[in-house]
Amino acid sequence: MIIRRLQPSEPQPTELLLLADPSTALVKDYVSRGQCYVAELDAQIIGVYVLLPTRPGTVELVNVAVAEQLHGRGYGKQLVTHAISQARAFGYATIEIGTGSTGVAQLALYQKCGFRMVSIDRDFFIRHYEEEIYENGMQLRDMVRLSLDL
Repeated sequence: MIIRRLQPSEPQPTELLLLADPSTALVKDYVSRGQCYVAELDAQIIGVYVLLPTRPGTVELVNVAVAEQLHGRGYGKQLVTHAISQARAFGYATIEIGTGSTGVAQLALYQKCGFRMVSIDRDFFIRHYEEEIYENGMQLRDMVRLSLDL
């Protein structure tokens, strides 16, 4: 697998981005403000993440997605590890990530990569998304914020 920065002339991998965030408007907004990286396997884009500078010394990993048929093969962990390396290379002191409170697999992945929980943004998904989101049979309401000091 090769991970590289998406070139401005290339189309965004919208279908993959929407796997991790169902809001087209929010995805377009943060992709335009951040740095989008794609993972390729056999010349096909199979994964994506976006790094978004948020405040001095801090960058947020705002979207990590892998094609559904390839889940469970370690590609997500490789994307997160690459994002951490990129954040270090750019000189950031902290990398943050927010994920749904019902996403058990995502929470486990981020913690395995060294992130620690720092807060809960109650009703985040109620405030920011027009349609209800369900994950693991539960309505997604709260965002868990995690952080890693670099």
